[in-house]
Amino acid sequence: MKTVDKLLAEKMMTLVRCNTQAQGQEMADALVDAGVKVIEITLTTPGALKIIEKLLKNKDLLVGAGTVRTVKDVKKVEAIGARFIVSPDTNEDVITATKKLKLVSMPGVSTPTEVGIAVDAGADILKLFPASVLGPAHLKSIREPFPNNRWCPTAGVTLESIPKWFEAGADLVGLGGPLTKDGAAGVRKNVLAFRSAIDQASKVVYQHEVSQ
Repeated sequence: MKTVDKLLAEKMMTLVRCNTQAQGQEMADALVDAGVKVIEITLTTPGALKIIEKLLKNKDLLVGAGTVRTVKDVKKVEAIGARFIVSPDTNEDVITATKKLKLVSMPGVSTPTEVGIAVDAGADILKLFPASVLGPAHLKSIREPFPNNRWCPTAGVTLESIPKWFEAGADLVGLGGPLTKDGAAGVRKNVLAFRSAIDQASKVVYQHEVSQ
């Protein structure tokens, strides 16, 4: 399955942002143990590349890097075998380098101008960021002049807001803190709760589209 297809099929991109490499590895392992199939390790986490390398040994796991803001970092990530690049901003050079290396590009966008730049540069999925500030209504409005794109709201997505995000047009959601906020011991419970909510929300949206 292609990288984009797997991201869209899973509908949940989990991410790890920690203060130490040990914490990052612990959270990543807890997420994998909870059954997640897609995971992003942010480069602000110490030892992020080493964590990614270890995760890549699991062939059932799709692994990417987050908070990628330079072409140099894109090349480092590609060299170790990660498959997708996530950024907090819209950087044409980063998007272009990502596509040149045949990786999936997911830049952060919040305004129509940023969406236009990202789409024209070849972005595969648009990361609506920060989701908690912008809200589902913003996604619904910004999607209309930019049809046929894929959207991933990230940062501040809650269990209660999942139905609204998918109704507004989200194709998947990015989840970090909501899954790891209770420590490694609470990861499985949170993953299962979000997985259930996402499955239900996407099923309702699909049934609505079919009935149109």
